[in-house]
Amino acid sequence: MTINVLFLAAEAEPFIKVGGLGDVAGALPIAINRLSNQLDSSPKVDIRMVIPFHFAIKQRGFKPKLIGEFGVHNRKGIVKCQVYHDDHLGIPVYLLDGEPVDEKSPVYAPDPILDGYKFVFFSMAALGLPTFLDWRMDILHGNDWHTAAAIYALKNFDMPPVHLSGAKTVHTLHNLPYMGFGVQQALMDYGLPPSRNPLLPEWARHTPLPLGLLHANQIVAVSPHYAEEILTPEFGCGLEDFLQTRTSALKGILNGLDTETWNPETDSEIIQNFSISNIVLRTKNKHHLQQKFDLLVSEETPLLTLISRMDPQKGIDIVLRGLQYCQDLPWQMIILGTGDPSVEKMARELESTYPDRVRTVIDFDNQLAHQLYAGADMFMMPSRYEPCGLSQMIAMRYGCIPIARATGGLVDTIEHISHRINGGTGFLFDKPYPSTFAQTLRRAIRLYQRPASWRKIQINGMQTDFSWEKSAQEYIDTYQHLVQEQQ
Repeated sequence: MTINVLFLAAEAEPFIKVGGLGDVAGALPIAINRLSNQLDSSPKVDIRMVIPFHFAIKQRGFKPKLIGEFGVHNRKGIVKCQVYHDDHLGIPVYLLDGEPVDEKSPVYAPDPILDGYKFVFFSMAALGLPTFLDWRMDILHGNDWHTAAAIYALKNFDMPPVHLSGAKTVHTLHNLPYMGFGVQQALMDYGLPPSRNPLLPEWARHTPLPLGLLHANQIVAVSPHYAEEILTPEFGCGLEDFLQTRTSALKGILNGLDTETWNPETDSEIIQNFSISNIVLRTKNKHHLQQKFDLLVSEETPLLTLISRMDPQKGIDIVLRGLQYCQDLPWQMIILGTGDPSVEKMARELESTYPDRVRTVIDFDNQLAHQLYAGADMFMMPSRYEPCGLSQMIAMRYGCIPIARATGGLVDTIEHISHRINGGTGFLFDKPYPSTFAQTLRRAIRLYQRPASWRKIQINGMQTDFSWEKSAQEYIDTYQHLVQEQQ
């Protein structure tokens, strides 16, 4: 038995990456393909990735092969879609181009109208791809709002093309607040009128993400805890009542981590490689950072780090304000990130307030990020909400203990250290308040002063399996269940 899966995403490594979706979309299909080929029993999965051929991909020098074109119906006429093929990842990758995609704009334009026409065209073109390839699709797997129009359209065909007939849909939800607002006209122009379903709030009946969530056979949140959170008013973004009606189709599957890229034993970006068996070597990475940033070189002083997009969602202000409650304790901190100017300003001001303790780097620096994971003692992740998160997994893999808000995937990946360490891997705090964070940091610093206990926590985190295999198996099981339902 072979299950044919068309996997749609707005971005995917190594072609283009803007955020965490690029990491997931670049890794998950490959993991599914690898695991499927290793399995002795069925099902086998023929998974094919589809992304827009963004201008930024062309600028990076990728040269996939043009294999043809077909037309996509628009109320103003036919819009041509050029199909490019690339197979260097070990799975078929199709990059779709056309006038709505060929805008010399960012992957995600600040103008919702441009974004709307780009991603609705992409979604409709993706539905035409199986016919173009003469390949029958069993599962359409979409990600976030950018591909939701394909799920909505597939469920609204009066007579679907033979290559799409009977196909089931999976919609992976990476970030609920980003719903595709302002895209109504693009939907209309490509023949997708507002839904009349009374389960949806009126404002959501012409918004891509809710339309996809309405019609998907399976909704997958990117962590089990986030799947529960979106059913509540705090995290449901106005869709919580609707999502309560879809709980039978909702589940959480935790994202994995690229354990080849993020491996302290082989990482070429760090000063000193290390593993559990020789974790003492990790100290060289810390001392390098302290010297590089002109901080006191001291093993007794814990080095904190925060690597993040500077965004209110990430709760950066919680840490920056919370540190003021901990002035009497020994600590140093290196901050790395860029984003919201007001958050950047707050980070710079912290350095001015504590010039002997804090260094702020307003930049996106991949090499420095690797070095901070490998050398810092504690990793700050105070997110107001975090559907899954990868940074805490990376930190633990590198022996950097996370101090994180108890939300979303952070709850699913960090084993909170209670009064007894046992299998604990990090520290969680409940309320998004500076004082609550400060209380947790105080406890972490006290524990840091007990080297044997701290080493036990480091090893617990480094031993945790965050590879993609478990997640890939859960998706394969999901595909198989959906295909068996229709038989």
